[in-house]
Amino acid sequence: MNTPENLKYTASHEWIDDLGDGHVRVGITDHAQEALGDLVYVELPTVDEDYGKGDDAAVVESVKAASDVYAPVSGTVVEVNEALEDEPEKINEDPYGEGWMFKVKLSESDELDELLDAEAYQGVLSEEE
Repeated sequence: MNTPENLKYTASHEWIDDLGDGHVRVGITDHAQEALGDLVYVELPTVDEDYGKGDDAAVVESVKAASDVYAPVSGTVVEVNEALEDEPEKINEDPYGEGWMFKVKLSESDELDELLDAEAYQGVLSEEE
């Protein structure tokens, strides 16, 4: 299972890339995309919409199931990966690269400190097995 060390994670299987300028990029983890199977549809959040930490922000659907994607931090969505609307499989192929889902301008930067590092996220995965 691919769990890049430079990212932060949630127990609900979102990853967060701190871009260092008050913005973060968000997607679902390799584990999440593998558990869902082949993705066939992605509903992305609305640009300029405010989300609180833990709010439903997006939906991913596979041939097996639909799953909510939660906002891992509070803030305003400033960009979405529009390529996913036509090619949701990018999440399966490259969950930490071309499969990113949305960017958020942080409203509570201290929430980043509450996220899991790669080792702690691996612990969450171990508990689920």
